[in-house]
This record gives sequence, C-alpha cells and structure tokens, in this order.
Amino acid sequence: MIVGSSAGALTGLQFVVIALVANAEALGSSTEIRAFGSPTVVHFCVALLISAIANAPWHTLAGVAIALGICGIGGVIYALTVIRHARAQMHYSPDAEDWFWYVALPLASYATLVGAAEALPRHPGAALFVVAGTSLLLLLIGIHNAWDTVTYVALAHMRKSRGSEDREESSE
Repeated sequence: MIVGSSAGALTGLQFVVIALVANAEALGSSTEIRAFGSPTVVHFCVALLISAIANAPWHTLAGVAIALGICGIGGVIYALTVIRHARAQMHYSPDAEDWFWYVALPLASYATLVGAAEALPRHPGAALFVVAGTSLLLLLIGIHNAWDTVTYVALAHMRKSRGSEDREESSE
C-alpha cells in the first residue's frame, strides 16, 4: 500500500516535471518525452497497479497471477518500445547510465514480474516478496528518472540562459 500511494503521488509530480520540460524547451520534441519522460510515468503507474492488484480481494491466487503476468508482459513490451524511442530521438545522446536506468533495469523488472506471476501459485510467499520488490524497484527507477529529467532540464535551461546572456553582452 505504501508503494502504491507513493507511486500515485509521484505520477502527479511527473506531470509537473513534464510541464516544466515543455516550458523550458530543454528536450527537443515529443520523441524525447516518449523516450525519457513517459516511461517514468508508466513505471509509477505500474507500481500503483501492482499495489491495487495485491490489495484486491481475490478468491484465488490464479487471478492474481494472471493480472500480474499481464502487467509484466505489457511492461516488457513497453520497455522494448522505449528502446526504439530512445534510438529514434535526435536531441540527446543517451550514455551507459541512461541505458541502464531507462531500459535495462525496467526491462529486468518487468521480466521479473512475469517470473513472479508464473511462480505465484506454487510458491506464494516467495513470489509475493519478489512482486513487492519489483514494485518498489519500479518506484525507485521512476524517482531516479524523474530526478534525472529535472536536473537535465535545469542544467540545459541554465546553459541556455548563460548563452543568451553572453550573446546580449557581445552585441552591446
């Protein structure tokens, strides 16, 4: 429940971040937002969804396993589309850390969720700990990536402001 409520609150905060990004014009286009902003919101929302699934009054673990498996498979597919978006955008060159936080770690998290869903009916105790850890990891990925976006926007905005100040001084 803690992860779910945190994910809900942070999802709203990410919308504020995206509004600031659009206002600061630090990211070049919607392609960059699809590659680096939208995944953060998706990770927060999946953490919230996992929390809702885990807290729903299921009659059997089979239903929980199916719901979590669908989330995991959807997440794997989404993580693969993030790779395509990151490669397609032209205004930012992702470094190894970006590939780790925006692609590899989320992909591993969603694949782990699929595995935990598959194991849930046979090993419910262990599988639920893995689900909880995966949900927490998605929340932490989202926090890291939101912070990464904010710092990138702030630094890009400062560089842009300094550049325009330098141009004004040289024209005087």
